Amino acid sequence: MKQIHDLLIPDYRDMNSTFSERWSLQGKRAIITGATKGIGLATAFELATFGAEVCIVARNQYDVEQIVSDFHTNNLKAIGIPCDVSNASNRANLFKTLKNQWGNVDILVNNVGTNIRKQTMDYTEEEYEKLFSTNLTSCFEMCRLFYPMLKNSGYGSIVNVASTNGITCARTGSPYSMTKAAMIHGTKYLAVEWAKENIRVNVVAPWYIRTPLTEGVLANKEYLEEVLQRTPMNRVGKPEEVASAIAFLCLPSSSFITGECIAIDGGFTKYGF
Repeated sequence: MKQIHDLLIPDYRDMNSTFSERWSLQGKRAIITGATKGIGLATAFELATFGAEVCIVARNQYDVEQIVSDFHTNNLKAIGIPCDVSNASNRANLFKTLKNQWGNVDILVNNVGTNIRKQTMDYTEEEYEKLFSTNLTSCFEMCRLFYPMLKNSGYGSIVNVASTNGITCARTGSPYSMTKAAMIHGTKYLAVEWAKENIRVNVVAPWYIRTPLTEGVLANKEYLEEVLQRTPMNRVGKPEEVASAIAFLCLPSSSFITGECIAIDGGFTKYGF
């Protein structure tokens, strides 16, 4: 009987990386924005569990300090930097701090986001600008700001957190959907442009996930029922289900994946009539 290794193709058998190395982030450093709750917190925990040292980034200093303390209690490597990434000077301070403290960054997860649910004609200019600065400009500028550090690491992975609203239409407001659609296309563009620098850029597009951002609308039983009717798996997702997909896109195991948009939606975007 042939041994298992005899059945594997030579190129794969001769790979230098072992199984444990391909499924580990040991020694990697990761920035996660909006990391004190919801998908961001779940992602930070997931990456830290894989061995990465994570930087918890969020606006509230107390929340950042509490999360970092919890991570240390669980023997996970983490630092925290309070920062509003929608603000240019805040982003510059974040970069300066991490440049001094870490030198290089291997992973950037642009997770921070917000929404204001209204009909298109009801938005004020200030609300429109807030949505774009928080959801889209922060992502674009964080990618550009940390590009040199990601390039120098030799192992750059960016994962942007968009939404199924960037793929199809749902009742969450046109500006929000516009920011997420732009994020998805921008991801593809950066993936092509930065591939030569060994920087991979991917994006995930969650449908309804139980987070602080969605708890208000999901508390409406009639609305929740409509959501479930349009979701083949007939349930709302969990933050850790998004985090696991993000983690995979950061692992060496996904080293030939770039420019992809993965919908984490229980089948929602595939459901026709």
